Amino acid sequence: MDVTTGNELIDWSAYAQARTELGANFVRILGYFREDGVKSVSRIEDAMRGHNAAAMVIPAHTLKGESRQFGAEPLSELAETIEMMARACVERHDTPDAVLEHVVRLRPLFESTLTLLEREANPLVARRPAGFGRRPAA
Repeated sequence: MDVTTGNELIDWSAYAQARTELGANFVRILGYFREDGVKSVSRIEDAMRGHNAAAMVIPAHTLKGESRQFGAEPLSELAETIEMMARACVERHDTPDAVLEHVVRLRPLFESTLTLLEREANPLVARRPAGFGRRPAA
């Protein structure tokens, strides 16, 4: 991953579009994403520990949609994988053992993604240093 830009974790054009569309509400809604995301990840992990596929479906679905809104495609895709696998387990009346490897990857990906989103949203963070007295690159 490109640590400085997070290009592998965030589709910055989708992020910019969300920022434009949400306007002054952007930071507040990003805060809701943080709160909801923390809860969703915890609920998915708890459901995995309890071997409860049905309890994974809604938090994974929520995380999928909210992640996509901010351009966090890898996180959205992982949440979708968990959701679809959990739904299949419910339909088959099976335990979600096969979902474990995806659930294990979820929290670190969520935290890395959130860090990038919040860093970009912070108005105090310098974007691209242009150097003193120099014009920023276009």
